[in-house]
Amino acid sequence: MRRHLGRPRAGPGQLPRQDGADHQQLSARRASDIIARSIAAELQKTLKQSFIVDNKPGASGNIGADVVAKSEPDGYTLLIGIDTAFTVNPHIYKSLAFKPADFRPVMVMASSGLLVGVHPKTGIKTLADLIAAGQKKNINFASAGSGSPGHLAVEMMKEDTGMKITQIPYKGNSPAVNAVLSGEVDGGVLATPGMLPFVKAGKIGALAVTSRRRSALAPDIPTVAEAGHKNLEQEVLYVAMAPAATPDAVVRTLQKAFADALAQPDVKQRLVDLDLFHEGLTGAAASQRIAELSQRYERVIRATGMHVE
Repeated sequence: MRRHLGRPRAGPGQLPRQDGADHQQLSARRASDIIARSIAAELQKTLKQSFIVDNKPGASGNIGADVVAKSEPDGYTLLIGIDTAFTVNPHIYKSLAFKPADFRPVMVMASSGLLVGVHPKTGIKTLADLIAAGQKKNINFASAGSGSPGHLAVEMMKEDTGMKITQIPYKGNSPAVNAVLSGEVDGGVLATPGMLPFVKAGKIGALAVTSRRRSALAPDIPTVAEAGHKNLEQEVLYVAMAPAATPDAVVRTLQKAFADALAQPDVKQRLVDLDLFHEGLTGAAASQRIAELSQRYERVIRATGMHVE
């Protein structure tokens, strides 16, 4: 039986992906795209309707978010991407064309951590070594750009440990990894998949991952909590959001379809390959997870005066 979710504005089942700013992590953008396309293929099977992925790059994901905020609340236009449009951007941009309240979560689909890595020339072998070194002298750490999750991770590290650490922004994850690899910077907090080939080759030293669980791609690397610094835990959330006025019945239909899609063996394997953990949070649990992350980032952003023009 075909499920009618409403009349599409720009195409059936359109899924603008939150993407775009130079400061967003390249790996997060790639992961968002793969997830969006994987989910769209499964939704098409489940709901018997065409779903397309319409990338809307620019302004740290604000352009894509604004498109969805102004879309008909009929379940046909959703936002798939990382949490920063709702947890970071409202605190670093002076003005936005949308508000987080313009959305309701369909699902927090997955999460990922970051990898704390250093150039071997530093002689740093553990997270404790890094903190001790940074308390004595300045450490330069690369991020995928100002306002990126890696930038926030550096600021949280500085705030929690008293380290003298300077964030050096690059235009994406790959240039930041290259800066660590070349020794241009001492290290970085960056997307794990981009760092791992060089970790395995002995060209970057891995200290810890910021996720609550160890990475399936590198199970020998400890978490920051295991290294004695639980306050440094940080995860990027991969979310599906709908306009706030989308009816409950439509959202429930989408939630079941998303849950079924994420349960498919090939989709589950894609999450593992991308170093993502399945979450599957809906309703109040999803809203709470996003709100807690937003509140945490707001404290850090206010403390550092971070902003984007």
